[in-house]
Amino acid sequence: MLKRIVQKLLYYLIKGTLVVVPVAGAVFLIIWIVASLDNALNITQHFLQDEQGHPLYIPGIGILTVLVILILVGLVFTTLVTEPIKNWLSRTINKIPLFNTLYSSIKDFTEAFVGDAKKFNEPVLVVVNETGLKKIGFLTQRDLSKIGLSDEVVVYFPYSYSFAGQVVVVHTSKVSRLNMSATDAMKLVVSGGVSGLE
Repeated sequence: MLKRIVQKLLYYLIKGTLVVVPVAGAVFLIIWIVASLDNALNITQHFLQDEQGHPLYIPGIGILTVLVILILVGLVFTTLVTEPIKNWLSRTINKIPLFNTLYSSIKDFTEAFVGDAKKFNEPVLVVVNETGLKKIGFLTQRDLSKIGLSDEVVVYFPYSYSFAGQVVVVHTSKVSRLNMSATDAMKLVVSGGVSGLE
């Protein structure tokens, strides 16, 4: 009798853990990222003080400031900045050695997720060795003829439980399209293969 009660309690404990841990983990991660950004970007603490003379921190002002700045910059660049000015800015940035590399990499990576030409929208399966081992990735470049690799493509492999990834060049014959959405493929890879096939 006691053994059955303990087994039931253990069963409910496991079930409760499976419900609470992913939700709590996701909520904690989102709160931590938002709070860290908000704290780092909160401009009020630089010029407002409380009665004791300490910097005044108003929660949410940092995130709100960033959102307003992003909206204003987007508005200005889409309505007021002409193509010649954009080209001049691009040429100027290209002349700054280290900044150019960082800027272009971050810009391309950002545009791959939220730009007009999203890059991570074609999940593929790649044969990576002679034993038949396969990896799920995302086709990011189809034409490499400019660098003398006419029969090769670029595939990005995200790591499981990480924001990092790996870029490889493979022969087109080793790549096949997957019959799944890009979102499900990313979930499948990032979760270590435990979600994305629902």
